[in-house]
Amino acid sequence: MNIVLINLLPHREARRKKRREAFYVGAVVTLVLGGLLLALGDGVLGAMIEAQQSRNDFLKSQIAILDHQIRDIATLRQEIESLRARQKAVEDLQSDRNLPVYLFEDLTRKTPSGVELRSVRQSGRTVLIEGVALSQERVADLLRNLSDGKGWLEKPELIEIRTEAGRGDTPMVSAFQLRATLKQPSAATAAKPAARKPSAH
Repeated sequence: MNIVLINLLPHREARRKKRREAFYVGAVVTLVLGGLLLALGDGVLGAMIEAQQSRNDFLKSQIAILDHQIRDIATLRQEIESLRARQKAVEDLQSDRNLPVYLFEDLTRKTPSGVELRSVRQSGRTVLIEGVALSQERVADLLRNLSDGKGWLEKPELIEIRTEAGRGDTPMVSAFQLRATLKQPSAATAAKPAARKPSAH
């Protein structure tokens, strides 16, 4: 019986070599693909960052414009308030200039018969009135008339009342002293005094 011996070593070595070559090729392809993917990802990420930065720059520019407009509005509001204050000052001066006329007209209308005003003095917003009346009831009528809230005087307050000798046919009279507060021009203008007959007793 003849035995045939076949040497398989060269064949196995060739297979091993092919497997190594295939592994190296696969590794190289994997590295190349990985590099390409990294480069692509870096490019996409860079583009996204650049787009976001562009949006941020646009927002910053718009915010700067809005800040400038807000400062302009604040300045405009200050100018408007200043103009309003000047207008009010002019109106107050105009009202103060005519105030004595209004005050005496008010007192003339609200002083009842039997009451004589001898002195009217103003200090700031306080008015001091001195006079005589035929009776204490007439002084009460004057205080009531000044308290109606329709004229230029408010919060009348009796400081003093005393009996003193009269003149002529009137043996005794009630001398009085009272003070009242001048309204602000705007408040007095809002409550325009209506014509009213003075009380008579």
